Amino acid sequence: MKNFKEPIIVSVLILSLFFSGCGKESSDEAENSESTSAEKLTVLNTKSEVANQMKSLADKYTQETGVPVEVLGVDAGADVQAMLKGYYLSDQMPDIISCEASGFSNWEGLLVDLSDQDWTNRTDAEFVDPTYGTLGFPFTTEAIGLAYNADILSKCGVDPSSITGPDSMRAAFEKIDAKKDELGLRAVIGYFTEPENLGWSAGNHIFGAYIDSGLARDDTTYIDLLNDGGKLDESRFMDYAAMIGLFNQYSDQELLTNGAYADQVSNFSSGKYAFITQGSWIGATMTGDNSSEYASAGNFKVGMIPYAFQEGMDTILTSAPSWWAVSKEGNVEGAKAFLQWCSESTAQKILVEEAGFVSPFTDCTFVASDPFAPVIAEYISSGKTSNWHWMDMPSGLGQRGLSFAFRKYASGEVDAGGFMNEIKSIATKWYESL
Repeated sequence: MKNFKEPIIVSVLILSLFFSGCGKESSDEAENSESTSAEKLTVLNTKSEVANQMKSLADKYTQETGVPVEVLGVDAGADVQAMLKGYYLSDQMPDIISCEASGFSNWEGLLVDLSDQDWTNRTDAEFVDPTYGTLGFPFTTEAIGLAYNADILSKCGVDPSSITGPDSMRAAFEKIDAKKDELGLRAVIGYFTEPENLGWSAGNHIFGAYIDSGLARDDTTYIDLLNDGGKLDESRFMDYAAMIGLFNQYSDQELLTNGAYADQVSNFSSGKYAFITQGSWIGATMTGDNSSEYASAGNFKVGMIPYAFQEGMDTILTSAPSWWAVSKEGNVEGAKAFLQWCSESTAQKILVEEAGFVSPFTDCTFVASDPFAPVIAEYISSGKTSNWHWMDMPSGLGQRGLSFAFRKYASGEVDAGGFMNEIKSIATKWYESL
């Protein structure tokens, strides 16, 4: 991690937009609330879509403990790290901030090690820095796997639990393809490789299956190899390349190399694909923006199987997409108490049932209404998850680098061996440029 000590020029306009009417109390307000200012907590919420639910969470905590909690909002698409740097420079750092994996590198030595907290014993999704300890509290979790339409698989006589490796995966694809016209499918699988706007999908999430599928959460074998100058385990990768080749063969050929994310999710929502190479986050779109298409398709049950490119791989990839962290300069003990409360029943009910989050805590009994929530909860409770070590790749390597190799393979410019060579070449050059 690098210490955040670089000089940053923050304009008066930005500061006025960010801080007028928000942040810490003004001096006048502080004088009028001395009895509570020491206890008051400020929490940065980067999920604008659940602003009301976060206020409900804060109000409930205040009701139970008497501690005021102010939730600071962030507009969708805003640069969260830039906002946080602005807060820091103006001495208005929230007590609890929000960081994606790459964001922690800005705050070396400024965040509290939470390793001794009780909640760490009930989740595998905390953010751990090898030098500074447990820095991030997970408030939700997401999953990467091969998502499927259970109705289509049932009509084709395919038991998803029977797909345990490359042979059974191919057999399932062939069986569904034989009934494609009868069922009105566009393709067996919605797998898109357009790199400019969708490169994050193949370059990060799907490549992440090579890095982590089938591994224990703390197994860093293949990300360590990659980070050693761009090296690959060639035997493992060629098995992975065979699975990607299967996706190429049975994908929506009209959209394979140029389709947009919205097309991919919309076609799955409307029952046009049996499988889709997107993660659990599409559930919110299916029941939100695509709700009419999903309803027309019968609000079908969904599921998720591992990217089992080798026989016996039985894990999906799960992680928190971002974490809450505690600033050393804030109300540390108050923040710790709030996070502990957030891991327990009252808060989990709000976060899961109202905000729609999938709990990262193994003892949580609540299940969100999101169609993928029960699926993820089952994998988590059974310990069948691997990590998201693709987040430990250099910034941009997957989205702006490796993704182009996926499109070349999909377009037929290279075969499986050429795909591997493309990945190695892109990765090697990327590391050399660091």
